[in-house]
Amino acid sequence: MSKGIVYLVGAGPGDYKLITVKGLECIEKADVIVYDRLADERLLAYAKADVELIYVGKAASDHTMCQEEINRLLVTKGQQGKTVVRLKGGDPFVFGRGGEEALELFTAGVPFEVVPGITSAVAVPAYAGIPVTHRGIAASFTVVTGHEDHDKSKSSICWDKLALGADTLVFLMGVENLPKITAKLITNGRSSDTPAGIISWGTKPEQEVLVTTLGQAAEDAARQSVKPPAIFIVGEVVTLRDKLAWFDNKLLSGKTVLVTRARQQASLLTAALEAMGARCIEAPAIRIVPPDSYICLDEAVTNLSLYDWLIFTSVNGVEYFFARLHVVGGDSRALAGVKVAAIGIQTAAKLREFGVIADVVPAEFRAEGIIRALEDKIRPGMRVLIPRAGVARDVLPEKLAELGAVVEVVEAYRTAVGEADGQVIGEQLAAGKIDLVTFTSSSTVTNMLTLLGHDAVKFLSKAMVAAIGPITAETCLNNGIHPNIIAEEFTIAGLVKAIGDFYIPGRG
Repeated sequence: MSKGIVYLVGAGPGDYKLITVKGLECIEKADVIVYDRLADERLLAYAKADVELIYVGKAASDHTMCQEEINRLLVTKGQQGKTVVRLKGGDPFVFGRGGEEALELFTAGVPFEVVPGITSAVAVPAYAGIPVTHRGIAASFTVVTGHEDHDKSKSSICWDKLALGADTLVFLMGVENLPKITAKLITNGRSSDTPAGIISWGTKPEQEVLVTTLGQAAEDAARQSVKPPAIFIVGEVVTLRDKLAWFDNKLLSGKTVLVTRARQQASLLTAALEAMGARCIEAPAIRIVPPDSYICLDEAVTNLSLYDWLIFTSVNGVEYFFARLHVVGGDSRALAGVKVAAIGIQTAAKLREFGVIADVVPAEFRAEGIIRALEDKIRPGMRVLIPRAGVARDVLPEKLAELGAVVEVVEAYRTAVGEADGQVIGEQLAAGKIDLVTFTSSSTVTNMLTLLGHDAVKFLSKAMVAAIGPITAETCLNNGIHPNIIAEEFTIAGLVKAIGDFYIPGRG
């Protein structure tokens, strides 16, 4: 059997978008990914469908797998001829024990490569508005482990030289040893008045920054219950945060948002909200699933020439329609001679991916709007096909029938209750840990009520509620939920804008 190869990949400091291009390429081709708790799991979405995922996360005093076992695992998988990615938070060679893993692979004769990652030692202070060097303030910096057992008889850290040997000191993972670290530095000559900062969950939406002094750091961290992962930075550069803080000054910084869209569609909304500084919890209230039978849809796509109009009400309808069209041996050419309407610019954009430009995209992105856009185009006797969800509002087919059209509605897909954990969400809402709940359809509202159970309305009253448009808002109101935000443009972009406008300082 040919030998495989192991890539020791740095996942970066926390924000999954800080992965390197080469690191992402390795993830995409991996047969096996061995990952730890500081590597954002969203990176795993780039892996192959049949990839083997092995979690070996290690937290203080809680090791899923010890380092020696991880070393043996990498060797074994490499010897099996696998392409292996060892995905590590930060950089593999900066207190990541990547050197130990590489030596084990070398000894076993397994080929390996190191893919450096952006180290938290530099990136986390940068996200907190603290440069580790700055002209006229700091010309040097030192990165130190915060994990060392300071009670052992002989320290590997030369505290007498370290305390005054660099302008900026950065301790990684040192929160639990903070009293000992600060005492050692002060004892060896560093002033207790030296500015210091503690940054937890750096580069992620839940990032928190505590500005203090060397003398007060341990007491302040204990008072505010700072937990790892966190870094401790000491030096005059900390004072620059007053002017250079940028990440935690975003519009939604400090806000936790519940995203209830189907998992495969949540990423767009999540990404937009995270760009505004929000921490997003994806809790899919709906799942998009195939219909019980494709018989009606297949018959319709096989006989498209019989229809005058084809109306798509969602992106999902487009995707399922064309999937079945391809199954029966057709493609977009089968729509020749058929007029196409799309409710929503996102639906129209999805059609363009299949080479179809909608003839009508109403200015108002709901059924009532498309009726106004079509009323001078639909003539009595015209046949209209609407591939859509199994359960949906009847307004559109009813109004089209009033115009004299012969309307055929076929089930292209179904929506089912999502896999979100209603009990956990309810507890978070009750505890005030969620600031905003987003609803992107009536289904997300009704299904979330099902997931939350009999106290659903009470739980949801603890947070702000944002609805993608008036139909979704009406569903909220009909169920005793009062939306605080209603998007004027019934799209994800419109919802994000409405949320941003609501939280403009002085409003939300």
